[in-house]
Amino acid sequence: MATKTKTSTDAIVLLKEDHKEIRRAFDQFEKAGESAEKTKGRLVDQIIELLTVHTYIENEVVYPRVRELLPDLEDDVLESYEEHHVADLLVVELANMKPSDERFDAKTTVLIENVRHHIEEEEQEWFPQVREGLGRKKLQEIGAEMQEARKQAPRRPSQPSALKKTLDAIVS
Repeated sequence: MATKTKTSTDAIVLLKEDHKEIRRAFDQFEKAGESAEKTKGRLVDQIIELLTVHTYIENEVVYPRVRELLPDLEDDVLESYEEHHVADLLVVELANMKPSDERFDAKTTVLIENVRHHIEEEEQEWFPQVREGLGRKKLQEIGAEMQEARKQAPRRPSQPSALKKTLDAIVS
């Protein structure tokens, strides 16, 4: 993932920037064509990295802070954790597959559909509630925490800090 200098530290702005980058990778995968195994393999590696970093930041910073500061959104946060759990399992499976595997494209498509749904729910329903509930100053504080977390975020699902969340989700 390209390291960008982000001008805003607003948590929601940062999350939307991640979403845009993730969507772009999804679109490229879908346009790659049937026999573009090498391209699809590279794109899935990129998608895995983007999602691993993004999920880590949301799970470690955003969700716990929102849960603590806006208890009314508890159910939304729990649903988001579950949606991440589904994505994490697919990511772990994809990380262990080759683009030539029979179910590689199908599994990637299911991952894309799940994550798109999650992103849409967050952006349409959740973000407006969080913005209203927390305000600009608190969102900037959380954004700064997110930027710190990004520096130590795992890039692959096999890294211990990424795997821990997945294992926690499986055994919980």
